[in-house]
Amino acid sequence: MPYTLADVLPSVAASLGMDVDNSLGLVAARDVVVLLIDGLGAELLARNRDIAPTLSAHVITTLDAGFPATTAVSITSLALGAPCATHGIIGYSFAVPHAGTSRVFNALRWRLDSATGPDALRELPPEVLQRRTSRIQDLAAHGVDVHYVIPGYQRDSGLTRAAFRAPGTVHPAADLDGVRTGILSVADHSGTGRRFAYAYFGELDVAGHLHGPESSEWLRVLAEVDRAVADLLTDLPAECALLVTGDHGMIHADTVVDLDARPHLHRGVRTIAGEARVRHVYLDDAAALSDVLAAWSEELSTVATVVTREQAVDEQWFGPTPPDPVVTARIGDLVAVAEHRAVLVCPAREPLESTMLGHHGARTADEQFVPLIASR
Repeated sequence: MPYTLADVLPSVAASLGMDVDNSLGLVAARDVVVLLIDGLGAELLARNRDIAPTLSAHVITTLDAGFPATTAVSITSLALGAPCATHGIIGYSFAVPHAGTSRVFNALRWRLDSATGPDALRELPPEVLQRRTSRIQDLAAHGVDVHYVIPGYQRDSGLTRAAFRAPGTVHPAADLDGVRTGILSVADHSGTGRRFAYAYFGELDVAGHLHGPESSEWLRVLAEVDRAVADLLTDLPAECALLVTGDHGMIHADTVVDLDARPHLHRGVRTIAGEARVRHVYLDDAAALSDVLAAWSEELSTVATVVTREQAVDEQWFGPTPPDPVVTARIGDLVAVAEHRAVLVCPAREPLESTMLGHHGARTADEQFVPLIASR
């Protein structure tokens, strides 16, 4: 069984002295930094070793990001040490109960209706929508000093609060220089006190979405990340272990299916959520399930796999542990997963997302697998 993103922080906790399973075999360290490079896929890295020789030389294993392979899900899975069937952040967006009905909730931006809709922090408090304890809370309870090296906008974001849940020292990092400076400051201390830092860099993902993975723009950012990691490996003290991973990979879309332009797919459908590679389809009436499934399966037969919620849960798409009723209700009555390099776009609600060249979320190796890179 492959390792997953959810295995990282339990192993980090073990390396910092906690009595938990160290499945990844990480060595003991005074300090540990986990640097997440948004969009760093294992297959993409393997195909571009010449652009990123340092990252490639220090890969110790490949991790399964989990399904769906998207940032909000993966960051929460990393922080909690559990898949989304457990923590309940089950996609880029999904339906949640709201004022006696339901409403699409964007988990990445913590907004209602769309990525630019009303702020949901008051109506959907992160600590209520995601109630489980994070592994970073466990570290803090064990006496580990927690730090975050993240962009300023993430400090108090809904996703940060939902996933990490533990207060800590924030080192604002708007670019790679800021990431490097923040990580070095975390490791710059004497004595035996232990520190953990989560660090984040998002520009590789941005370049992939806008220009396509492996485009010249994407390769330029990958090279910059490689040089920054090489500098860190040189400058970090021996007492600090650096781990680098990603939250998903990416594919370059070549077949665009406009769901808004196919009105027959909306018969009996209340709303569509998710993202272009994985769609959650919610019905007006559960009695129409077989008819809507047949319509979607026939229409999308060459570009997507369409299954019922029950099949997706039975086949453990969202994780090996069955989700509780609250999480189960967040999954679409139907789940449509794009195949090959197709995307299922909804331009009316997602105008920006629908124009992107790079996408992720589905079950291909390019999207699912991320590297685990270690300084030792």
